[in-house]
Amino acid sequence: MNESIPLAATVLVLRDRGDGIEVLMITRHAEAVFAGGALVFPGGRLDPGDAGAALLARCRAVPGEGIPELALRVCAIRETFEEARLLLARPAGAADLVSGAALAAIEEQLRAKYGRAPDFAELVIEGGLELATDLLVPFAHWITPKPRPRRFDTYFYLAPAPEAQEALHDGAEAVDSIWVEPARAAADGTAKRVKMIFATRFNLLKLARSRSREIAFAAARADPIVAVCPEHRDTPEGAMWCIPIEAGYGVAQIPVANEVTA
Repeated sequence: MNESIPLAATVLVLRDRGDGIEVLMITRHAEAVFAGGALVFPGGRLDPGDAGAALLARCRAVPGEGIPELALRVCAIRETFEEARLLLARPAGAADLVSGAALAAIEEQLRAKYGRAPDFAELVIEGGLELATDLLVPFAHWITPKPRPRRFDTYFYLAPAPEAQEALHDGAEAVDSIWVEPARAAADGTAKRVKMIFATRFNLLKLARSRSREIAFAAARADPIVAVCPEHRDTPEGAMWCIPIEAGYGVAQIPVANEVTA
């Protein structure tokens, strides 16, 4: 983790459909400071509350990870809930993720108690839920290039879509949401039919290699995570963004003119 750059987490929520997979994507508000108007995965900046002791006590343990890593998973789950209304959580001690109906009932009870909508920590703690941090699988790690004024050190995770919940964008940070085949979304980004930042497009292309959620999770568990911080270099072929070939994207340089970085 780079302590001088704000940490962030994002989630590729997956579901099987037909002979392939679909990933949940949202369109950020056009006036958002970072990636305004872009098609992205749910996610955002790490909040100090993500490392709160009471909230961390409501997380399923992840072997080998301490508080900083667990807080990033909490961030990923919180942002997915706030932006897409999908909560990766279980009733305490249960095996299955909470249903949409049960979640709505908890929110209604807490709204009656407080006279307002509960915040994320209240929903989890007072609602008797456990965050399904154990279901998140690390997928990628990207750091915004140095020339950009707003930079983030972002950890990407795969997660299964809760079967008994329905995604719904918040209308504020996210103004639209879709389930889409990774290859199709990447093609739309390449053709500039939608605004899409560099890291999003490349992670879609990486995800598109898998034909099922099970295969995608297995590949993510097997592949090493190599941090990617694109470097701007002038080459005989023109200005390029250079990334480590070891990161597993199949390329080491991409024309600067082809990509949006924020």
